[in-house]
Amino acid sequence: MKIRPVKRMSQSQPTVEGAGVRLRRAFGFSKDNETDPFLLLDDFRSDSPSDYEKGFPWHPHRGIETITYVLAGEVAHSDSLGNQGSISAGDVQWMTAGSGIIHQEMPAGDTQGRMYGFQLWANLPAVDKMIDPCYRDVISKKIPEVTLENGTIIRVICGEAEGVSGAVQDVIIEPVYLDVNVPAQTKFLFEIPSTHTVISYVFEGRAFFGDESAQGAENQTLILWGDGDTVQVNTTDQPVRFLLIAGKPLHEPVAWYGPVVMNTQAELQIAFQELQNGTFIKKGKG
Repeated sequence: MKIRPVKRMSQSQPTVEGAGVRLRRAFGFSKDNETDPFLLLDDFRSDSPSDYEKGFPWHPHRGIETITYVLAGEVAHSDSLGNQGSISAGDVQWMTAGSGIIHQEMPAGDTQGRMYGFQLWANLPAVDKMIDPCYRDVISKKIPEVTLENGTIIRVICGEAEGVSGAVQDVIIEPVYLDVNVPAQTKFLFEIPSTHTVISYVFEGRAFFGDESAQGAENQTLILWGDGDTVQVNTTDQPVRFLLIAGKPLHEPVAWYGPVVMNTQAELQIAFQELQNGTFIKKGKG
C-alpha cells in the first residue's frame, strides 16, 4: 500500500456560466491536462434563486460526457433528440454527448430555495468521440450506500466500494465517483488503481488529506492526488464530506472550445461549421 500524497490543493473560483448562473469552478479549461481524463468540475450550490434561475439554455456538446449530481433542488433537462425529464435531490444524470447533442438544463430550488449540485465533464477517447449520444438517469434510491466499520458512509455512484458496484457501470474511462462522509476522529483509507488520476472536492466539514505531510482542507477545496494506490483522510473534531473521483487518463491531445472537446483544431472547426449549417446532430429523434 502506497499512500498518495497531495499533489495540489486549491479553492474553487467564482464564475458565471449559462444565462447568468453564479457558481464555483474547481477546475476547468486547463492547458496542462493534469486532471486527465476529467476536464471540468463545477459546484453550483446556492440558497439564492437569483444565482441559478436563469439556467443553461440551449447549447451544444460533442466529444465528452457530463455528469450531474444533485443534492438539493432539481434540474429539468431537454434536448434536440426529444428527450426530457428532471433529476432531483440525490439523483445523477450521466450524459454521453458523443457525436453531438444540443440541450438545455434549467435548475429550480427546493422549498427553501436551495439548489445544490455538481457537474463534472469527462473526456471521451478519440475512437469514441463520435458515438451515439445517450443518457443514464439514476434516481437516488438506485444509488447504493455502503457503511464502513468506522462509520464512514459512501454513496457509490460509479466504481466500487467494499465489493458493492456503483449505479453507473460500463463507462469507457473506468471511473470512480463516490460521495464520502467521514465521521469526526476517524481515519479513512481507500484503494484506487495507481493507473488512475484521482481528485477530491470537499463540500462539508474539514479534514487532513494525504500521507505524513497531510494538509487540511475544508469546504470548496479541490485536492489533486499524486502517485500511489491509496488515499488517506483523517478527521479531527468534525466530520467531512467530499467527492472522490478517479479515472484512467487518456493521454491524448485535447482541442477544446467551450462545450465541444475534440483532439485537433481541424475537428473543432468541423464541429462549429456543422453547428452553423445544421448538420451537427448525427442521430435522429427516437
